[in-house]
Amino acid sequence: MTSAATLARPAADTPTPTGRFESDCAAFGAYWQRAEAKLAKLPAKPKRSADEARTAAAILEAAREARVAFLEAHVETVYRRLTGDLTRYERLEHLILEAAALVPGLVPTRDALAREAALKQADKEGIELDHGLFVARLMRHEPLALHLCHAMMLPLPESRERLAAFERTGSADLGRATVERRGAVSTVTIRNPEALNAEDPTTLTPLEIAVDLALLDPATNICVLRGGPVPHAKYSGRRAFGAGINLTYLYWGKVPYIFYIVRDLAMLNKIYRGITRPQDPPDETLGLGTEKLWIAAVEDFAIGGHCQLLLVMDYVLAAEGAYMTLPARKEGIIPGMANMRLPRFVGDRLARQGIMYEKRIECASPEGRLICDEIVPAGGMDAAIERVAHGLTNSGVVNAAANRRAFRIIDEPLPAMIRYLSVYAREQAYCHTSPALVANLERYWKAHERKVKA
Repeated sequence: MTSAATLARPAADTPTPTGRFESDCAAFGAYWQRAEAKLAKLPAKPKRSADEARTAAAILEAAREARVAFLEAHVETVYRRLTGDLTRYERLEHLILEAAALVPGLVPTRDALAREAALKQADKEGIELDHGLFVARLMRHEPLALHLCHAMMLPLPESRERLAAFERTGSADLGRATVERRGAVSTVTIRNPEALNAEDPTTLTPLEIAVDLALLDPATNICVLRGGPVPHAKYSGRRAFGAGINLTYLYWGKVPYIFYIVRDLAMLNKIYRGITRPQDPPDETLGLGTEKLWIAAVEDFAIGGHCQLLLVMDYVLAAEGAYMTLPARKEGIIPGMANMRLPRFVGDRLARQGIMYEKRIECASPEGRLICDEIVPAGGMDAAIERVAHGLTNSGVVNAAANRRAFRIIDEPLPAMIRYLSVYAREQAYCHTSPALVANLERYWKAHERKVKA
């Protein structure tokens, strides 16, 4: 049997990019195939000895260094080939699968991802880290990144299919989310009640479709986001805005890395910037696309990803006693775009306390009022939503949307978001695949004692 020491030896034939795409694909592809064969000779990750674990890490790291070298030379060629020289719009979750076929070994195949998905987080090989390396390098090329942002801001095909029925009935039940028209207001409700309205792969597409429908509906000009009622005994059927990412799903390996990036580039970006069309250039200074004002109704709590949502809202209503947290340190991940956006609201010091030291912010506190526009007495949320929606539009929605765009072009133009994403995509991949994430979930969440419900 081949020893771990032999497997760990650096390959003498590690390729160097030549700048010629086809020949580099062949050379690097053969190298990655050899690395995969070496890894396959080792036991499965949970059964490895300490020496074998170090060997596996060395093999994986060498292969990743080669991927970085390849991407530095060819990421633009890869993206242009996958998009017909920027003539087609491909969403990121599809793009990464097509990249695996175009350049074998560059990113995981569909089959490899399926095998990893069956494992709990601690037992995964961490192959999704290669997605992070790919996205990070892509985001460093602004024309390509702008094209990808454009693709992610187009309505989902499912949304287009449902639009006519929604226009006719004024409601759509998408399972984990609903959207309902009432007068000039479209209300999107997050529904994952057993998990306190936490977000996970089961909520991602339904919530994005609901956001699409709310934005596309020609009969409304204001959108509201709120959480649905939760059955937990502590909350007695009250609405909860949301508990952030579903940590139980995360621990048991049911949250893929790409979830984070798709969520921010698609659903959150649509709330913040609106929906675009294929014919619209990705230039915010032209003011193209369809966007509406958004109101958030925070009832009980906005934790993690749900606190992130508040940072792209135009008006935040919070119930008395509600609070916000960004427990990224205890979760072991980066809280999405909050590192870029939160300091605009509360300043650098408080932002660092919230993200790095899990400071709880009461919505009614002086700090909380830097994010929340209004504190609503018990039982008054529905009336407050109606009043604020009227107040935001009684001078006309053209004026409101124009001011929204004017704020955004200074606060966070697309190139600034892209620059942030080039760092976030890479660092989140390392966090997501780190043993520290699993240890944090066991220590703070006791996730090993919880199970994913079928």
